[in-house]
Amino acid sequence: QVQLVESGGGLVQPGGSLRLSCRVSGFSEFSLDYNTIGWFRQAPGKEREGVACISSDGSSTNYADSVKGRFTVSRDAANHTVYLQMNSLKPEDTARYYCAADVNFKVVCNWNYRYLGVWGQGTLVTVSS
Repeated sequence: QVQLVESGGGLVQPGGSLRLSCRVSGFSEFSLDYNTIGWFRQAPGKEREGVACISSDGSSTNYADSVKGRFTVSRDAANHTVYLQMNSLKPEDTARYYCAADVNFKVVCNWNYRYLGVWGQGTLVTVSS
């Protein structure tokens, strides 16, 4: 079973930056090589939405329109970690951010979060002055 642990959230002013991390562990040291990792977020009272994703080999990514040009997803296979670099943050980016894993790229990167069964506990991002 793949396990995910997010970190890096916090309070930041509008226009600021944060980098979130998603540490991947599980039954194999190669878990990151088998799974597409997606970043999702959920604000209070709102539905969970997809933000960014990266394929198991790192060759393909996808971004929600609302974050294109501001967020960048990357992976460090040696450290079994996927990152989400968030720049030019806006108050509407405030949410709890989760990472999720699946072997199916389309399920993750089409933001079909209801079909995903492996999630981290989330990390809270607050953008406010």
